Amino acid sequence: MPSQNITELKYLLALSFINDIGPITISRLISEFNSGEAIFEAGLSELTSAAAISPSKAKKIKEFNGWSKVEAELERAEKSGIRIMTLFDKDYPESLRQLDNAPVILYVRGTLLEEDRFALAMVGSRLMSDYGRKIAGEMAHELASSGLTIVSGLARGIDTVSHSGALKAGGRSIAVLGCGADICYPPENKELMIALSSSGCVISEFPLGIRPLKENFPRRNRLISGLSLGVLVVEATARSGSLITVRFALEQGKEVFAVPGNITSDRSDGTNGLIKQGAKPVQSAADVLEELSAQIKGHMAAVKTVSSARHAHDRLEINDEEKAICNILGEGPRHIDHLLRELRIPPARISGLLLGLEMKGIVGQTEGNNFYII
Repeated sequence: MPSQNITELKYLLALSFINDIGPITISRLISEFNSGEAIFEAGLSELTSAAAISPSKAKKIKEFNGWSKVEAELERAEKSGIRIMTLFDKDYPESLRQLDNAPVILYVRGTLLEEDRFALAMVGSRLMSDYGRKIAGEMAHELASSGLTIVSGLARGIDTVSHSGALKAGGRSIAVLGCGADICYPPENKELMIALSSSGCVISEFPLGIRPLKENFPRRNRLISGLSLGVLVVEATARSGSLITVRFALEQGKEVFAVPGNITSDRSDGTNGLIKQGAKPVQSAADVLEELSAQIKGHMAAVKTVSSARHAHDRLEINDEEKAICNILGEGPRHIDHLLRELRIPPARISGLLLGLEMKGIVGQTEGNNFYII
């Protein structure tokens, strides 16, 4: 049920706009009726019996008259360069799809990639110390360099430094907002939000134009943890909102990491308390990578292969066609026929290019005309 089906998208948007009709109810309705259109065409008795929803909710669906709002939302998203993704799209993040209350509608500014499933959330205090700033920046840089996508909330403090550290490493980062995807909060992060849209994405489950209300932020925290393999708390007080993200992470079966802090600083009460309760203490990015090694082993190997290819590019003089071949092989061994389809280079030419790369010690060949980065 791809969101490219504009008619179905309109029905799902309409459902999301109805008060008291949340993601769990919508998913149940879709499961029973197979489409948004069928839901709106169903009678009151069908809605209440088939999907087991209350008569008041069924009545709200039947009386919905906000179709102009739906059209306006679609137009506004298009003008803002924001994709409206649904839970039923093939490229909807699988880690979020597993949540009981997964958002039926996601607003995405930028791109979500398959590799983003290898992600780590980094959260912490808005009023960070110099220590927190240094640790968050360094760890985000190193973790992103190792191939992890850094997920955070674009808030002041640790969130901002974590996103920035990942981008400075040339890595990817995802910001989950507590407002509409067309609103930058805090406003001073406008340039960072633009950068994230180019090297990752900014996502929200809230309709466009929704302001950053206080009650939105705990709700969005389940998505920060949901997108990630684990949550790293860099610095937090005992009452920090970051601990809400930790609670969601534990409910979702995710790993929890905490950076030890100064025992005399209230900014470290939360993190030190998490360590007392069993969170893994982290003194370096290597601690995180070691703990997640079983889940990211294959991905890390691929990242190292691509990195090796890039270093080879730097060491040796190779032309654009050879670089294109290395970029493809950096994703894993490929048959020569695959290279021919991808690059549209004549067979004789690509054979010569591959021979040249073999002579330079960049590419190797196995039986059956399969090639790989050495």
